[in-house]
Amino acid sequence: SDPRSEVWRRTWGVVIADEAQRIKNRNQTSGALKRLRRERSWALTGTPLENRVDDLASIMEFVDHDSSGEPRRFWPGNELAARHRQLQLRRKKGDVLPELPAKLTTKVCVELHPDQHSSYSKAEREGVVYLEKLGAEVRVHHLIALLTRLKQICNADPKTGRSAKLDDIENRLAELTSQGYKALVFSQYVDETFGVAAVVRRLKQYNPLSITGLTPQAERSEVIDIFKREAAHKVLVLSLRVGGLGLNLQEASHVFYMDRWWNPAAERQSEDRSHRIGQSQKVSVFKYSCVGTIEERIDEVLESKQRLFDETVDDVSVDLGARLSREDLYSLFGLTGASESG
Repeated sequence: SDPRSEVWRRTWGVVIADEAQRIKNRNQTSGALKRLRRERSWALTGTPLENRVDDLASIMEFVDHDSSGEPRRFWPGNELAARHRQLQLRRKKGDVLPELPAKLTTKVCVELHPDQHSSYSKAEREGVVYLEKLGAEVRVHHLIALLTRLKQICNADPKTGRSAKLDDIENRLAELTSQGYKALVFSQYVDETFGVAAVVRRLKQYNPLSITGLTPQAERSEVIDIFKREAAHKVLVLSLRVGGLGLNLQEASHVFYMDRWWNPAAERQSEDRSHRIGQSQKVSVFKYSCVGTIEERIDEVLESKQRLFDETVDDVSVDLGARLSREDLYSLFGLTGASESG
């Protein structure tokens, strides 16, 4: 950007960063925003903390500045916590939208289909044997690879495509769509075996539409308009990363999570595409996991991370370390690992 431009030369009365979680990283975009000369800064976000307390540091550098526009550096610790308490103005949805219908979250635990069970047991057995064989050479990427493989099999069998989760979702959709309701289905995967494309194929009787990171921005708006306007399209299938930002989908009152993302704040934001101003129906959220699998252990980690978020945005006095740690990964497989390189 040209430093001689009016944008950089003038002093703005106020600069507002909407969806401010996008500047949580100290990247080129956040750096440019912080260099703007301004008298006041406002950061608006429903998820100031996504993974760890450090997320607040970059946002606070934007908000807490002097009129020269020169960036201030914050580091995790007592100073950041104290300053955040002074500057945060938190408004919970129930405080400002008391008329908003309730949101009911249900955890749905399903048994793997026999095909899935066979594939899962084989993958888990071979994966753990491989990790044990590596011993001290195990790295985080080895654990992530096995974790991903097991989670994908929980979505669908790689050979037959059978899916206990989609069986249940399909049954629920049959009832709710017959009553005129629409639904959102989220998955962190986008492929034709385990993710968005697989869901679209399976639910074709509901004329599903889809949006993923590969969908051009202009096309996303068109898809959303069609979903809102045309009653024939009962289901919108989205990738989790795309579904959390800038979408207004109040036409849907039922939300299904095929699989869980590590980030409960991102999950909450994606389901709030439906549970927001303009929603007239009670919103039902269904979060799926498979009995006796890695997903049950993942759910325990997510519960603790959700408690972290709830505590931290009100009081950031403790570094709660929400990021999925090396120890978290090892414990998911009942392993203890000390290797520090990854």
